[in-house]
Amino acid sequence: MPNARLPVPIPALAASLGIPSVHLHLYGRGKAKVDPAILKGPRLREGAARLVLVSAMTPTPAGEGKTTTTIGLGQALARLGRSVCLALREPSMGPCMGIKGGGTGGGRSHLVPSEDIILHFTGDLHAVTSAHNLVAAMLDNHLHFDNTLEIDPRRVLWRRVMDMNDRALRQIVIGLGGPMQGVPRESGFDITATSEVMAMLCLAEGVEDMRARVDRAIVALTVGGAPVTIGQLGATGAVLALLRDAMMPNLVQSCEGVPAFVHGGPFANIAHGCNSVLATRCALHLADWCVTEAGFGFDLGGEKFFDIKCQSAGLDTAAVVCVATVRALKMHGGVPLKELSAPDPEAVRRGLPNLERHLDSIGVFGERPIVALNRFEGDQDDEIAVVKQRCNELGVPLAVSRHFERGGEGAMDLARLVIAHAEQRSSPFTPLYTWEMGVRDKIRRIATQIYGAKSVIYTSAALKDLETIDKLGLSGLPVCVAKTQKSLSDDPARLGRPENFKITVRNIQINAGAGFLVVLTGDIVRMPGLSRRPQAEEIDLVDGQIVGLT
Repeated sequence: MPNARLPVPIPALAASLGIPSVHLHLYGRGKAKVDPAILKGPRLREGAARLVLVSAMTPTPAGEGKTTTTIGLGQALARLGRSVCLALREPSMGPCMGIKGGGTGGGRSHLVPSEDIILHFTGDLHAVTSAHNLVAAMLDNHLHFDNTLEIDPRRVLWRRVMDMNDRALRQIVIGLGGPMQGVPRESGFDITATSEVMAMLCLAEGVEDMRARVDRAIVALTVGGAPVTIGQLGATGAVLALLRDAMMPNLVQSCEGVPAFVHGGPFANIAHGCNSVLATRCALHLADWCVTEAGFGFDLGGEKFFDIKCQSAGLDTAAVVCVATVRALKMHGGVPLKELSAPDPEAVRRGLPNLERHLDSIGVFGERPIVALNRFEGDQDDEIAVVKQRCNELGVPLAVSRHFERGGEGAMDLARLVIAHAEQRSSPFTPLYTWEMGVRDKIRRIATQIYGAKSVIYTSAALKDLETIDKLGLSGLPVCVAKTQKSLSDDPARLGRPENFKITVRNIQINAGAGFLVVLTGDIVRMPGLSRRPQAEEIDLVDGQIVGLT
């Protein structure tokens, strides 16, 4: 990546944050890794840093610009003279080849070098994939030889992963071909972003914490129902070795030169949806403002940000921003996706209950939301007026933001609202539940108070999972609900603000290393498929330049 395309050379960017060269590991000209050992040193800036969360309403399939808004807000804060650092997730290559395209923002609010970040970056997702699949290989190797741990092949919990959308690998049979090829059994692939190794990486406080998490991660059950861990397989040390560099947060920048830590990439619909704790801590350690994001909508990423990440790491927010768009409101107001560009103020009005549900959910945590109306080209003044009027009636501050076309300058009103809110905030957030509550109670609170469900239904398989969790003494873990991002319910076709619906819990998976239970609802799967016309069809290499990554 030529220096001419970088607003600030990476060594100078790191120096502006006070990062000593000994803690900086360059990856070409446009990116670097920062040794988290920097956190052991004193904070060089006076006072406590402020953490700002950006989430969103229930999005359209293309997304509402949550990451773009996060970057634009950071750039606006910098323009207002604030010391700011972004903390964002790494894009997964699978969705970037599918329907969403790139995952580094857009317009004049994007990260650079975008192509590097979207495709291979510093190799973190490759490292997570390799570490996860090493465990799978060692588990099957143990079955192939003597199986001294008495693993039940029918109760292997650890699947394989890859960083690509591939529905054909969701359910497979492995070990075919005779005695020398292993033990035949059913298995499958998940996408790397859902890997428990990814979750552990993102929640770990350092190498020794990561060691403890890897050691206790459960990969299978014995014929007697006892847990078998990575530690028992003897794989912990090798996993850590593969993750040595991946444990270090990545430093890049926005197109206006705002520093950004981009590290870890769990999805919010099938994982916990937040960047790494280490990256967030580095941003808070080195700057006065850290702007981060959690998505898809607040019902998924936002809830998990507070109930899992913040409770686990002892973090708190100074402000919470909810991104809304006219087009998403029209979709929830009943307008087909192909017709969202047509002006329709009444459809915007009909779609407002979805936004209101998310604003209510933010209030559940004791937070007062700020609405960022991400204005797209073609949005009409009378459509925007509908949103302004309703937010005014609700007493919720709103800023129309044009950061996509104007960069930080287009998000100045939003930044001023965030600063004013943060200066007034004094009390910490209120968790939705305590971890000590029963698993059913935790799920019920999320379903009723965040999604607006009437009740929760459990399949027979989920009830058996609950029994196993109780027997293993793991009911005190928080819950990470895997649910469609397309609806507040577990039915992707139910738009708007559904009422009197039930959430169906299909299975509950144990992620003892990450430290949470994954609650699978509806028809959600942990390996996405490519769309009918995947974005990969538009990507090419032309004269040495990558094109088509939007």
